Amino acid sequence: MHSAAITPQVSRDKFGPFRSKRLPVVLIFLALALWPGGLGELTRGLMVDAYTQVAAFVATTLLIFYGVERLFNFELGAALRNSKGWQIPISALLGATPGCGGAVVVVAAYTSGNVSFGAVVAALTATMGDAAFLLIAVRPEIALIVLPISLAAGILTGIIVDKVNKTDYRGNVSATCELAPLIGKIRLRDYAYIAAVIPGLAIGISQLMQLDLHATWGIILPITGLAGTAIGLLVWSTSPVQAMTNAKDAPFTRAAEETSFIAIWVIGAYLAYDYIVAFSGVDLKELFASVAPLLPLMGVLIGLIPGCGPQVLVTTMYVNGLIPFAALMGNAISNDGDALFPAIALNPKAAIMATLYSTIPAVILAYGFYVLAPDFG
Repeated sequence: MHSAAITPQVSRDKFGPFRSKRLPVVLIFLALALWPGGLGELTRGLMVDAYTQVAAFVATTLLIFYGVERLFNFELGAALRNSKGWQIPISALLGATPGCGGAVVVVAAYTSGNVSFGAVVAALTATMGDAAFLLIAVRPEIALIVLPISLAAGILTGIIVDKVNKTDYRGNVSATCELAPLIGKIRLRDYAYIAAVIPGLAIGISQLMQLDLHATWGIILPITGLAGTAIGLLVWSTSPVQAMTNAKDAPFTRAAEETSFIAIWVIGAYLAYDYIVAFSGVDLKELFASVAPLLPLMGVLIGLIPGCGPQVLVTTMYVNGLIPFAALMGNAISNDGDALFPAIALNPKAAIMATLYSTIPAVILAYGFYVLAPDFG
């Protein structure tokens, strides 16, 4: 029996109240930001940095991506279905796209019987998840190295897996569904979030140009950063979305939802690192240097953890000089970000096996860089 695609609907009465599991996180962030003295000042500064350095760029990227997709009515699943011999390179390219959407599309296409298992491995090997946004925003020159290497590793691994793997993990190819709830009409908070992105992006570009932000923007700098963060907390805390948005929703809604989700993890990673440095007295560089040979392996193993939070933290440690490029590279190859959650829901066997396959190139590349180019990056 054929099962029609199902789009979860969210009733309007669920949009107003805060999500019970997310409200405590919002209250903790607000308390830290409003705390008197050095703690509050540091927290507010980090929130401004997270918004202007990362969130504004993420929102702009997603707006362009989803806007083009909507404008040209381009369906990624159909492109994969018709790509024939190019499925693995296209799947790897989708995976290498910042965020987790491309990898989920590939897993869904495999579950529906439209692409090979090697295509799934290629996508999950190539993806860096939401951590790619942070790396692109803070260290774009390193992203230009990591992402192409991940893409090449994904393509090569996918081809090899299709040659050696003879197991079909699909199960019932007729059972498909859209996991992301449909929000529908663009909301006021979506417009507000995108409106804050405009000055946020301008400030972020000014920082990349190494301008004096306080002299150039003055009071606009903290107002923009804190307003964007506050609106993002509102969007995230009232959202029915777990990580992915529905393709039928408007680009403004999708960008606001997904960026606010990513920004929560970025803020958390920023706070975790700077709080330890400022208040613990622990010398993180010395601590990590004492276990240097294990850092590439640790990066790979952390990559196996579902979700983008641990991966964003690894990238944060790299950009702050705590771990070597080898550890970042290993994590970039092994991690699937938030793609692993919907991938497991769609096809758990395929998602888990593809993740395990991706650890092989992750270990090879991580220790390859550690041994042959220990000072790279």
